[in-house]
Amino acid sequence: MTRTIVTMAMGMALISTGAFAQTTDRQHPRGVNAREHHQVERIKQGVHSDEITRAELDKLRADEAAVRAEERVYRQSGDGLTRREVRDLERDLNRTSKEIYRAKHNN
Repeated sequence: MTRTIVTMAMGMALISTGAFAQTTDRQHPRGVNAREHHQVERIKQGVHSDEITRAELDKLRADEAAVRAEERVYRQSGDGLTRREVRDLERDLNRTSKEIYRAKHNN
């Protein structure tokens, strides 16, 4: 009897944890396109608050365009993105994200 109750309690804990993970995914979309969109929003916010200068904006837009062009080439070359291609795009997006941060925090 006790063993059944413990097993049921563990099962309920696993189910509630799974439900929480699904809720988190809905709040934070994943993937290359979601990251690109989020970075564009960060750039817009930086321009709106005058944290990003015109020159910085031009550089960031060029970086974003380069990532989108690279993604477009990768997607045309086959069925979706391979792991290597996703890693490469993520690396480029990480680099751009750091540049956005620097532009917004360089006074």
